[in-house]
Amino acid sequence: MGLKKVLLFCLFSAACCCKAQEYDYNYSFFSNSAMPDDYFFSATDNELSMIFNRNFRLLVNKKTAHTPGNALQLSYINAKGGRWNASVFHQQKRGMDHFKKANFLSFWAYNATADSTIKDLPLIQLMKTDSSLTETVRVPVTEANSWKQVLIPATSFKGLDVNNPAGIIAVVFSQQHDRNSKKQTIYIDDIEFVPEKTAAKITAIPSIAKATGYAMHVDISWSIPSDRNIKLIKIYRSVDGTNFIPVGIQQPYINRYADFTGETNRKYYYKINFLNSNYEESDFSPVTEASTRQLTDDELMTMVQEASFRYYWDGAENKSGLAKENISGRQNMIATGASGFGIMALLVGTEKKFITRLDAVNRFITIVNFLEKAQTFHGAFPHFINATNGKVEPFFGENDNGADLVETSFLMQGLLAARQYFTGNDAQEKLIREKITTIWKRIEWDWFKQTPDSKFLYWHWSPDKAWVINHTLIGWNETMVTYLLAIASPTHGVPASMYYSGWANQDATGQNYRSAWGQTKDGSMYTNGNTYGGVKLDVGVSNGGPIFFTHYSYMGYDPHLITDIYTNYFRNNQRIAKINYNYCVQNPKKYRGYGKDCWGLTACDGPFDYSADEPNERQDHGKIAPTGAISSFPYLPEEAMAALKNYYFNYGSFLWGEYGFKDAFDITNNWCSEIYMGLNQAPMAVMIENHRNGFLWKLLGKDPDVKAGMDRLQLETDKMRNNRVR
Repeated sequence: MGLKKVLLFCLFSAACCCKAQEYDYNYSFFSNSAMPDDYFFSATDNELSMIFNRNFRLLVNKKTAHTPGNALQLSYINAKGGRWNASVFHQQKRGMDHFKKANFLSFWAYNATADSTIKDLPLIQLMKTDSSLTETVRVPVTEANSWKQVLIPATSFKGLDVNNPAGIIAVVFSQQHDRNSKKQTIYIDDIEFVPEKTAAKITAIPSIAKATGYAMHVDISWSIPSDRNIKLIKIYRSVDGTNFIPVGIQQPYINRYADFTGETNRKYYYKINFLNSNYEESDFSPVTEASTRQLTDDELMTMVQEASFRYYWDGAENKSGLAKENISGRQNMIATGASGFGIMALLVGTEKKFITRLDAVNRFITIVNFLEKAQTFHGAFPHFINATNGKVEPFFGENDNGADLVETSFLMQGLLAARQYFTGNDAQEKLIREKITTIWKRIEWDWFKQTPDSKFLYWHWSPDKAWVINHTLIGWNETMVTYLLAIASPTHGVPASMYYSGWANQDATGQNYRSAWGQTKDGSMYTNGNTYGGVKLDVGVSNGGPIFFTHYSYMGYDPHLITDIYTNYFRNNQRIAKINYNYCVQNPKKYRGYGKDCWGLTACDGPFDYSADEPNERQDHGKIAPTGAISSFPYLPEEAMAALKNYYFNYGSFLWGEYGFKDAFDITNNWCSEIYMGLNQAPMAVMIENHRNGFLWKLLGKDPDVKAGMDRLQLETDKMRNNRVR
């Protein structure tokens, strides 16, 4: 299958390049828990003594918090001869791998036990990557019922490298004295390494640009502040315009906040302020109001489209206007395939009037100007690009330091659709078309055959290691679009016969490839023919694979119009979606949440790692990505709408955010992702619109090169069909 699995092992071992150019985060252990009740990234243990827990994890308290919305609750009873400990782990997030110096360990503590002494309070240690612990330090908080910052110099912990805090994986609280005590409670919040003690006062006064009410949330936006001393934006809400309570915080590089109030037809008032690194607050913004309201099904779909679109509009990388791999994550790194998907989301946003056409034209001028000068390899783009210099960023490891033909095809699918959208006769729209054509024509698709007589295209090429990854492009997976575009190329095309010799290959190479990733002979011949839960599958490995296979190649290419000698791909995709849906309804592994309104196993973030989940017990890990069902609107509209409503109305308090639905969630493990992914947000916006009116399908279908490629494939299919008849 795709790069998602093949290179997963090296994702987090990639070298940190261009550190001075990337955004440095504070190395954090806890800010807020996305989920109530217990904190997934914690662990408790006790003997004789008691540490109150849920599922052996620390309790989450939303009533007492230093910053909204919650804090960790350490409630414990010390016993003579006993022990307890509680570990709070650093949550490793994809691409958040550049950190500020760790000169101090900082956290905020609230002692809720009035008569406790310093000896009643916990000890604190740091856990290293080898699970060894530093020496202990006392928590110096004795005053009850008030928040106090605890600052512990890094020199108190031997072995802590202030320049590389990633060597520490957890903060550990533990029992201090060896005597009986009554129940003690201390709340802990905002645990992080910080570079300095003091902070500059914030003099800037914030202003809310807009507040818009939806069914059960209000979206609030502002201009990104320029003062680098601003650590957070703090959001306050009121129901009467007078009495305000803090409801959320936002990072300074994000310009909006989604306040999920959970109530419809209610007016709210908002104001915000800025926090410095000591959490001292600036003056407030003027008050803005907004009301939630009932939405029709169509309006709910548009709401999801608009929020997903924002990932590629507000959340884009500044210099290029292209998409980041995920948010939060690397801020100067462009993801090529996600950018192609994002380009299609921008077209949807323009058509839906989320932005003006002039806004879109200006953004696309930025995009094509950047891409025209960015580093390519035989015309193909790398998977990741450093936006500061336009060079390849080997985020997936040193072997992935050159061309990525699949990511390039995802990008071109979007660019060719844009070439058909911007049809104006003015100089700017002409320029967009001309530059897209230049980018398109210089891609040497035929060179990626590796050898002149190759049956296959190859995924990667490295300028210093050549074909070291040696990954043949063989379906069924997400890469059909690569063959379709290679056949369509007017300058460096491949013969249409490669669709059958490569993508739909049926010799030993193709069979072994499919059997290896699918762990089954089902579909190893490209064709399948088996019935799964009453649904016959013409083409597909195992029982169809992760559902993103039905999305990525068909955001621009209309699967209704793709029929080879084996199947029609709209029908086949629809069946794959139905198999996925049926599996989640049956839920053989009994995961919480799965059902008629919670389905769509696909590639996404997870509580333990990123993985491409499938509707079979071997590859079902209990996590659901909203993009799975919602991007399947063209195939199963009623089932997709049921999922959308469930995710928003029942899970929106933790699952909905500034760019729409977060990447994934796992009810069984009480976990929700805190990132949005560039490959997963756009398909929701695009496929909803394709379901409505075939918008992107019609756009790409009008492209003369795409039409010529499909004609060539049809001739090859007719020849293959005639040969089979003989």
